[in-house]
Amino acid sequence: MRDRSDMKNRRVLVTGGAGFIGANIANHLAAANDVIAVDDCSLGTPENLDTAVQFRNRSVLESDLPTDVDVVFHLAALSSYAMHEADPQRGVRVNVEGFVNVVEQARRDGCETVVYASTSSVYGDRTEPSPEVADVTANTGYEASKLARERYAEYFRAHHGMSVAGLRLFSVYQGYGGAERHKEEYANVIAQFADDIARGASPVLYGDGTQTRDFTHVSDVVDGAVLAAEHRLDGVYNVGTGDRHSFNTVVESIAETLGVDVAPEYVENPIPEAIYVHDTCADPSKLRAETGWEPDVGFEAGIERVCSAYR
Repeated sequence: MRDRSDMKNRRVLVTGGAGFIGANIANHLAAANDVIAVDDCSLGTPENLDTAVQFRNRSVLESDLPTDVDVVFHLAALSSYAMHEADPQRGVRVNVEGFVNVVEQARRDGCETVVYASTSSVYGDRTEPSPEVADVTANTGYEASKLARERYAEYFRAHHGMSVAGLRLFSVYQGYGGAERHKEEYANVIAQFADDIARGASPVLYGDGTQTRDFTHVSDVVDGAVLAAEHRLDGVYNVGTGDRHSFNTVVESIAETLGVDVAPEYVENPIPEAIYVHDTCADPSKLRAETGWEPDVGFEAGIERVCSAYR
């Protein structure tokens, strides 16, 4: 196991900082840095944050944000297909205008380093590991908003010389014993399935459960984000393990770990087949080559961590 990233003595802003991934980044950095978390609490909750983190209940669409920092980690977003489709106009405002607003304010305040969340969904269906040079597409408004971020990041790099790194995240999880509980139906399926199985309920799987994801533990995502900032990376980078597991395998692994005999319930997929991403898998070699990043938490160890909250 390699040493985790160790940024120190920096002033840091984390937007979406009371949310799942944002809170994990903020808490990790707060031990050795001056960390401010901005969140409008539409999804996140300050209960996720350590007392060392300075919390501000603000929207990324506001002016006069606390962007006089050394590094911005921009996690604020409507972070799923369902959230975006529920209010597409708001999705554009938060995901695109909010990104531009934060980065522009940071630039004016002298910050030159930004790391932001994009998504692996732009690769569509791929059973082979996806490199960053693979074709991307916007089949949903959510994916379009994340690709818009990537294009605006190119503008900030080319026009203003900033270091702006986009992380294409692959199925990030931690479990309800971590900072995912507040997301409820928007939490990763590992968290949802584990909670169902621990309560003796049948987890609900779309289709036949053969769809696969590259499940990546949030602690590895935190390391990837911090390393991207430390190395002042530019462009887009995959953050995923390079392995994929089916939903059926997730259910079986959780049930075995918890010692519970529960069969899943299979239902018709409510998401149109033309846009549903059936399989994802990262090729993380670019991030590895430029920072030395390696995922530390394998699938079995991650399931064990999630299930430990129920023992």
